[in-house]
Amino acid sequence: MAEVSAPPTRRLEILSAAAELFARRGYHGVSIGDLGRAVGLTGPALYRHFRGKEALLAEMLLDISERLLTEGRRRVAAADTPEVALDALLRWHIDFALDNPALITVHTRELGSVPQPERREIRRLQRAYAEEWVRVLLLMHPEAAEDRARAATHAAFGLLNSTPHSTGELDRDTMATLLHAMASEALTGAFRS
Repeated sequence: MAEVSAPPTRRLEILSAAAELFARRGYHGVSIGDLGRAVGLTGPALYRHFRGKEALLAEMLLDISERLLTEGRRRVAAADTPEVALDALLRWHIDFALDNPALITVHTRELGSVPQPERREIRRLQRAYAEEWVRVLLLMHPEAAEDRARAATHAAFGLLNSTPHSTGELDRDTMATLLHAMASEALTGAFRS
């Protein structure tokens, strides 16, 4: 069945509701009927917007991955120095994680439920995003080994993507400042002798 193009706001509404449901109950714990009810549609009416639940999840995760990469690249390109680029990447990722905890949870937990072709594309986008960070770290620390920069990047992602588990403890600005300080220290400390 071909996917019908829906108005962008309706598609975004469905994707947003699905992210919340998938984050709370897991992908397999949510039915098409649940998704439809969340946006005031019957479950089968969702098929006018998405081929099915897998297609909806795939679009959600592709969109997240594309947004992270596109904005990450934009911020790096706009930076005058590697230090400014790292700060821009940190601020972007922290803002995204704090503003989209459900998307971060789904992104982290549900990739295995995405069909293989889309999963490969999501992984490619994720690798490209991580490599932006690695490149910046190597510009800051030219003596560093690439594998160390990559490991530090993924460790920082683990810290930053843990925000869905800690939101509510601190207000958003305090949490953003804390995450920035911790991730900055972790990334710079990884290259101290």
